[in-house]
Amino acid sequence: MKYRIASIKGDGIGPEIVTQAQKVLNRVAEKYGHEFEFKELLMGGCSIDAYGIPLTDETITEAGNSDAVLMGSIGGNTATSPWYKLEPSKRPEAGLLGIRKALNLFANLRPAYLYPELKDACPLKEAVAQKGFDMMMMRELTGGLYFGERYTKEIEGVMTAVDTLSYNEKEIRRIAIKGFDIAMKRRKKVTLVDKANVLDSSRLWRKITEEVSKDYPQVEYGVMLVDNCAMQLVKDPAQFDVVLTENMFGDILSDEASMITGSIGMLPSASLNETRFGLYEPSGGSAPDIAGKNIANPIATILSAAMMLRYSFDLDKEADAIENAVKQVLKEGYRTIDLAKEGEETVKCDEMGDLIAARI
Repeated sequence: MKYRIASIKGDGIGPEIVTQAQKVLNRVAEKYGHEFEFKELLMGGCSIDAYGIPLTDETITEAGNSDAVLMGSIGGNTATSPWYKLEPSKRPEAGLLGIRKALNLFANLRPAYLYPELKDACPLKEAVAQKGFDMMMMRELTGGLYFGERYTKEIEGVMTAVDTLSYNEKEIRRIAIKGFDIAMKRRKKVTLVDKANVLDSSRLWRKITEEVSKDYPQVEYGVMLVDNCAMQLVKDPAQFDVVLTENMFGDILSDEASMITGSIGMLPSASLNETRFGLYEPSGGSAPDIAGKNIANPIATILSAAMMLRYSFDLDKEADAIENAVKQVLKEGYRTIDLAKEGEETVKCDEMGDLIAARI
């Protein structure tokens, strides 16, 4: 089979880690008789440098015409980069928000899994890490505070900033259905995370999600306030299966979940619309401080490519092959610098890509 993949390498370490994911995909193509055609597109800071804006209409069109999008990282150093002297709508992250909205990528999937080989890298207590965990963070991606009306202006002589948090029942229902569908393929448990003791939007989330839950009697459904969830992720992450939540809460909690795996460089993600189309990217940032040093961990991006094979192309066997290759490399003791213990030998970014590709 032939698949057309839009490749957005982005900024910072993005080009390095996406290159390794493409290397692994090319090995999959060779092994299983597929063809992956990569269309290179610009978005984020590199697009600002080239075109003056973080996201062009051409990138949106080309990405939408592909079978899936494989992306690296967007942005730079907010303190020193000239990109952050621009107005917010022209900064790198505006491109990311824009492409999510333009392609209707409302469902963000971020698996957080603790590999047995990385338990020593887990910052949690040994007794907690020994239990392991395997959760799917389900974050609504195109609504909420990040997309609401916002302004900063002087009101009665005082500078005032306003950000608007808004959700409607259709936005909530479609992500809830996705969450329960995924739970049916996992351990059949959904935890809705909200702030229903304070926010009207959260109370609507509870109402709609409870309605959806009635269509899935096999799935255990519960609710948890976001502040408690932040604590429970540290105290007992093994209790979670599918964690369903809104945009800002999901943004924060998924990064927390990534760090208890040992490194944010291990956490892939998928952003899906109502079809099989999706955008696949690592959950970490662009890490401009290590860009170009060939020391970034490409595993999250490689695992994102595996998610692409599974969710957009329905190539489960090929996705399993990538995931098993990652496990094998870790089992053999290979580590990038973010995963290594003090004094432990490490491999470079491109070496990790080579190692994983060789085990496909």
